[in-house]
Amino acid sequence: MRVLDSHLHLWDPEALTYTWLDGPLSGRFAGAELERARVARAETERSIFVQAETVEDDFFDEVRWVAELAPAAGVVGIVAGIRMDRGTDTVVHLDGLAAEPLVVGVRHLLQGGPDGLAVSADFVTGARELAARELTFDACVRAEQLPEVARLAAAVPELRIVLDHLGKPAVGTGAAPLAPSVEWVRDLTEVARHPNTFCKLSGLQAEAGGDWTAEQIVPFLDVAADAFGVERLMWGSDWPVSAIGPAESDGVHAPEGEEAAYQPTARSRGAEVVMAWAESRGHDLDALFWRNAEQFYGVDTSA
Repeated sequence: MRVLDSHLHLWDPEALTYTWLDGPLSGRFAGAELERARVARAETERSIFVQAETVEDDFFDEVRWVAELAPAAGVVGIVAGIRMDRGTDTVVHLDGLAAEPLVVGVRHLLQGGPDGLAVSADFVTGARELAARELTFDACVRAEQLPEVARLAAAVPELRIVLDHLGKPAVGTGAAPLAPSVEWVRDLTEVARHPNTFCKLSGLQAEAGGDWTAEQIVPFLDVAADAFGVERLMWGSDWPVSAIGPAESDGVHAPEGEEAAYQPTARSRGAEVVMAWAESRGHDLDALFWRNAEQFYGVDTSA
């Protein structure tokens, strides 16, 4: 089958500056590392790179760095870092991104921002500038911020918004799983009422701290399918963020004295869970793993 990963990160702390990397994530994750983490069932594999929250001064450098890696890595689109609430500076930034042909969208990371940011006057103005350029917006929020995403979608209905990681619901752990909360179901459904909103089936492994099971994740996938319909869902690996957890059986990647480790097979295992779920429900695999992301981001996957 063909796989277009809608949410892939790449980084190199020797090339760019990040302030949040630590533990097993603090090394380089790029060409060779990605090659060893390919999806087992994928005969053809492409990906959308999503900004990895470098320091703001490196936003353009990150785009250029990924563009150089793109042919070998199979990256067909870039979601660039930006600050959407900077007025004229936001416009200048967007104009600069126009020179980079692989840029298909942007992400202003909202999950750590103050409440109300996504619906502030400056942010909404930036969102309108984004829509006017036919670029997409990746909304990475905490579950309690989902109502703001719905309000942003209502304020700028022409903007194509994709919700990262199903809005980061509380999922518990494999040993102590949580069912989808009434509040999350309600707020996710409200976001989905806006026709230009989409949702990534991604990131739940990280929300579980790397300790997860298929049975734990499937109820959240069902809620997303009920809310958005299969035609507005897309699979994303959230690699390598969602590839950290208890060391895999060979143990060679486990740092001495640390419980958390990089899991080389996590990306493929995560894809397999969504594939098995989709097959069991009769959902269109090619839509979930290729066409929806291809159409949402407007990428050329022919290369």
